[in-house]
Amino acid sequence: MVAAQVKFVVVGHHSRHKQALSLAESLGAALFIDTGEHGANWNHRRALEWAAGQNCRVVVVEDDARPVHGFVGKVSAWLNDKPDDLISFYLGTGRPPQYQAAIAERLIAADKKRADFITLPQLIHGVCYSVPVAKLVDVLARWDHSAAADYAVGNAYGGPVVYPCWSLVDHADGEPVERHPDGTARTERRRAWRLYG
Repeated sequence: MVAAQVKFVVVGHHSRHKQALSLAESLGAALFIDTGEHGANWNHRRALEWAAGQNCRVVVVEDDARPVHGFVGKVSAWLNDKPDDLISFYLGTGRPPQYQAAIAERLIAADKKRADFITLPQLIHGVCYSVPVAKLVDVLARWDHSAAADYAVGNAYGGPVVYPCWSLVDHADGEPVERHPDGTARTERRRAWRLYG
């Protein structure tokens, strides 16, 4: 099977411009920096609008993602295997708290079946994901400008999301730059449940 072409786009906040640029350069990625405090929803939408104009699968990566060794090849293999699925290459602890018990249960079930992925009904992280080419126009048409970026993508996609059991990026888990509508501080540890290594 011939590997499909993949492109990358990094979304970043102006306060992290240097690390966003470094990440984009390491991936040969396009770079979208939010210079005006528009928020993650706005910037992820810009990235997906750019993705919709490409002739291949695009992976959106946030500026605080930490790719594993061999990331590009591993991502390409997943996208080749699941061309019609929304895939999140990060499955994190801490946030959102209401999904953590279900994640633990599904990882245990996957281990018993020797499966290499789980599914959840929603995109719960925007750290690193890829929307199928055929769904990009629909996702943009159904976009909720008031939702958190990950939920805006997941709700507009409207189907189950594939999460590899072993994440292909970790999360730097620094101070959040996004002002969340609920006003709640994000204090939980936000790192990958399991990291490919």
